Amino acid sequence: MTKAAASETIILGIDPGTTIMGFGIIRVQGNQMEFIQMNELILRKYDDPFTKLKLIFDRTLELIDTYHPDEIAIEAPFYGKNVQSMLKLGRAQGVAMAAGLSRQVPITEYLPKKIKMAITGNGNASKEQVARMLQSVLGLKSLPKNLDSTDGLAAAVCHFYNQGKPVGGKPYTGWEAFIKQNSDRTSG
Repeated sequence: MTKAAASETIILGIDPGTTIMGFGIIRVQGNQMEFIQMNELILRKYDDPFTKLKLIFDRTLELIDTYHPDEIAIEAPFYGKNVQSMLKLGRAQGVAMAAGLSRQVPITEYLPKKIKMAITGNGNASKEQVARMLQSVLGLKSLPKNLDSTDGLAAAVCHFYNQGKPVGGKPYTGWEAFIKQNSDRTSG
């Protein structure tokens, strides 16, 4: 393996959701990013919430097995007033994380404001502003109709920008690390 190949890192970014799960993949070599792919898993046509969760899990495994990411960056659910929405988002995030953990891919969680700040310099930026900045930085020819895939891509790019800076992201390297770091949530 050449020295250049040894420093290559693939980052899978995920924007979890039960209506649309967005994802983006970048390759990092040294301090250079290269766009690989972005897409979305459309889930709104499924009524059964468990079917949606299985599809999120399966698609995440498929992405891992196809692109062999070295790391996963996932957007954390934001805290809103609608408890049911939070629960659904948490479940979607959880099954995506479980897929990564089952393949021993390290995962880092980022708050939406942290991702927006890393991409645009403004933690309150709109989805459109984030997408346009990604288009500029990565040289994307066009943007998708739905911006969930650019949100997933933004998580990957945020992770690249934050490498070596653990502040604001929670890294998990496996089930044991996840349980240890979240034991305060499960006890009691």
